[in-house]
Amino acid sequence: MALDYFAPGVYVEEVDRGSRPIEGVSMSVAGFVGFTEDVRGDADLFKPMMVTNWSQYLEYFGKGGSDGFTDFDAYLPFAVKGWFDNGGGRCWVVSIGTKLPGANAPTAEETGTRLLTPGGKPSLMFNLKLPEAEGNVPALAPSGGRFIVSILESEPKPLPDDAPEGTDTPINTGEYFSVIVRSGDQILERYDHLTLNQQVDTAVADYVVTALESSEFVQIANISQTGQALSRRPANGSYEIAPPPYIARAEHMTRDVTGVRTDKTGLQGIFEVDEVAMVACPDVMRAYQNGLIDLDQVHGVIEMMLSMCENSFPGPAYRMVVIDPPPVKPGKNENRAVPPDQQKPQDVFNWLREFNRRSMFGALYYPWIKVANPRNGGKPILVPPCGHMMGVWCRTDQSRGIFKAPANDTPRGVLGLAYETNMREQELLNPVGINCIRNFASYNRGFKIWGARTLVEPDNIQWRYISVRRLISYIEKSIEMGTQWVVFEPNDMDLWERVKRTVSNFLEQLWREGALFGGSAAESFYVKCDGEMNTHETMMKGRLYVEVGVCPVRPAEFVIFRLSQWAPGQ
Repeated sequence: MALDYFAPGVYVEEVDRGSRPIEGVSMSVAGFVGFTEDVRGDADLFKPMMVTNWSQYLEYFGKGGSDGFTDFDAYLPFAVKGWFDNGGGRCWVVSIGTKLPGANAPTAEETGTRLLTPGGKPSLMFNLKLPEAEGNVPALAPSGGRFIVSILESEPKPLPDDAPEGTDTPINTGEYFSVIVRSGDQILERYDHLTLNQQVDTAVADYVVTALESSEFVQIANISQTGQALSRRPANGSYEIAPPPYIARAEHMTRDVTGVRTDKTGLQGIFEVDEVAMVACPDVMRAYQNGLIDLDQVHGVIEMMLSMCENSFPGPAYRMVVIDPPPVKPGKNENRAVPPDQQKPQDVFNWLREFNRRSMFGALYYPWIKVANPRNGGKPILVPPCGHMMGVWCRTDQSRGIFKAPANDTPRGVLGLAYETNMREQELLNPVGINCIRNFASYNRGFKIWGARTLVEPDNIQWRYISVRRLISYIEKSIEMGTQWVVFEPNDMDLWERVKRTVSNFLEQLWREGALFGGSAAESFYVKCDGEMNTHETMMKGRLYVEVGVCPVRPAEFVIFRLSQWAPGQ
């Protein structure tokens, strides 16, 4: 509004009197923490990296031309693959290493990049030149961690200016090449006029191993076989030189998983990514099975994830953890893992009772699932179900809505189950919040997710279902993000009405989509913001109170048909 008008005329002014629409936030972004085959490109060890599809995962966490899985059967690649196969979209991945803690450090021959001749025979091997290692842990490479070595055509050294007249120019036999060491687009070192002939005249060319001894970044070894220098010459091209893998000490496993909040690493780094709404750490089970951590440490990681989901200050808590049951038989070698197919429903029931942690922000699925293992010729392997289940959550959000329970759906990529639970056994598990994955072969319906409950206390029925918890979190987070414009606005009745319209329009749209129960919008929600709530005293404190009540739809978990005989006229 203009403050003064001095000259006659028509003045056009923009006045913002309408309510601003609330846009729903995404609750379908996952976060994973675990072991990967490699850490490449823009990805960093321990830091969250956004991945939008499986090909991008391979680009960041798989070796060149690899399938992305590991030789020690890390569970994270299976979880991320299951996430994408089941309809998952964007996710964030944290790699805590490419080898299990305490593993033997690989030799230079195992980690080196082998260059071949055009005929496919060994020629040269490159390794990164690293600073001194401390203890048994290899020192990490310089920033970026990787270099590119390029092999290019070259020629003999030119004759010096003071060469005697009539001196013949060396013949270019094709054996000569150049080596360029790059970091990204920056050329760090260049070596020209190189050959694999150890007896070469230095006035003509340089033996490649001798020439690169002065390199600050790479080490080189001659692995060529016998023959002429031309036949042993490496093929032209660019090759990535990677550092040896980071191998942590076994006692540092939980520390690496937990991470540091200020450094945004590990699980704490995942929780610093605002858009992540569901979290899993499948390789806690791999570490437990390999004896790197005990059951109490597994409980500690699960407890930390649940606590971080419950504490989301200053905004509302909106994240959920998908928990995998540790393969254990309580009371019998309870600190030692058993094969997942030996864990019966009674075992997982007893484990949960002994763990004794309840939370509306957790969900537990049983049993482990059987999927194809590309590293074993496609033969089945039992893996934790968290990644596949989270993918179904995302698929349900997209196809039906966040208010639909992610159950009675088929998990893709599942070849079998570690244990086939029947109805009587599920009657033991379902009331305590253990969601079963069932085989309904007798109904010709395949494998189905046959549970949709949170890990809340059984008597807290208002937060019993995953869909209800996620719907309320979705509403809370959307309102929080969509009403930021209200802060520092004049706290008067005009503002109250604008806020009421903003929130009511958002909730009415949810009601029309079927997320709220009621024959009309008035029956499904209410928004209150008036002088009764906002008194003179509260306004003097700079506060605006808005009360919102919603009636979410709940899944029809038990469908009961009551039939009786009926005679006409009676």
